[in-house]
Amino acid sequence: MSVAAVVVAAGRGLRFGGAKQFATLDDLTVTAHSVRAARSVAQRVILVVPDDYRGDGEGADVLVVGGASRAASVRSGLRECADVDIIVVHDAARPLATPALFSAVVQAVSDGADAAVPGLAITDTVKRIERLGEVTVVRETISRDELVTVQTPQAFRRDTLLRAHQLGDDATDDAALVEAIGGRVVIVPGEIHNLKITEPEDLVRASRQAGDRP
Repeated sequence: MSVAAVVVAAGRGLRFGGAKQFATLDDLTVTAHSVRAARSVAQRVILVVPDDYRGDGEGADVLVVGGASRAASVRSGLRECADVDIIVVHDAARPLATPALFSAVVQAVSDGADAAVPGLAITDTVKRIERLGEVTVVRETISRDELVTVQTPQAFRRDTLLRAHQLGDDATDDAALVEAIGGRVVIVPGEIHNLKITEPEDLVRASRQAGDRP
C-alpha cells in the first residue's frame, strides 16, 4: 500500500519562546529528525511550515504553508496526498519517534483499521476537578484502567481521514475527527521516549535520550 506522511511544523512555539520545531537537536533540526523517521514508511513526506519559514526543507519532498489551527495545517498537507492509500500524520515536535513506531501504525491500518494511534498506559492517579473561584477542588477519582495518553505518528486510511476533515472542524489530534464519524481507531503500544518538545527543558531531555539510544 502506498503511504504519504504529513509532518506538521507550522506552530509558533509560544511556550517554548520560539519555533521549537526548528531548534537544533544533535546537529539536525527537531523537524529534520521527524521527517527522517517519517521517510522510513512513506514514499512522500509533506512538511507543513509557518508562512515565514526560510529553511532548506528539512529533508521533505513537498513544503506547504499551514493554517490558523492544527487541523487547518493538516488539511494543507492532505492536498498533496491524492494518490496514496495510507496517510501518516506526525507532529514535528516529536523528534524521537522511531521507525518501528511508524511501521506499527501503518501496519495496523494495512490490517484493516481506519486509524491507528500510539498509546501509553496512565500510571498516575487521575482526578476530575472543578475550579471554584480561586480554589480548585476534587470532584471524583477516575479509573485509569480504560485510559491512555496518545502520541503521534498516527496513521489513517486516506479516504477516512479526508472525510473526517470534511465533516469535522478542529481537534487536538486527527484521530478525534475520525472517532467523531464512527471510524475504528486502534491503539498500538506507544514509546515512552517519544516526548513532545514543548518547553526548553524538553529539548535538553530529548538530546539526552537521543544520546542513550543504540
